[in-house]
Amino acid sequence: QVQLVESGGGLVQAGDSLRLSCAASGRTPSSYTMGWFRQAPGKEREFVVAISWSGDTTISTDSVKGRFTISRDNAKSTAYLQMNSLKPEDTAVYYCAAGPFLRSTLSAYGYWGQGTQVTVSS
Repeated sequence: QVQLVESGGGLVQAGDSLRLSCAASGRTPSSYTMGWFRQAPGKEREFVVAISWSGDTTISTDSVKGRFTISRDNAKSTAYLQMNSLKPEDTAVYYCAAGPFLRSTLSAYGYWGQGTQVTVSS
């Protein structure tokens, strides 16, 4: 079984930066695609960004292009989300996920963390 634990969330001002971490443990986490999703109050969980198992390919939603960057360190079994120029609309619980394929759909990811809260004030 794969387990994922997110950390790094917090309360920041608009324009600030945060770096989220996702620590993985269990069977073959380093061979999996890693992705980040987010869910705001009253909203559906949405795709943010993902990275291939090799780290050479990434995909992201348009709203975060140029601001958010995903990376991974397989030696540490950890994925990261660098969030710059944060906006109030980025406020959400951010979830780390792992799956066998590079996709933007929730169904592609079979393993999920419990989430970390990111709140951006204006």
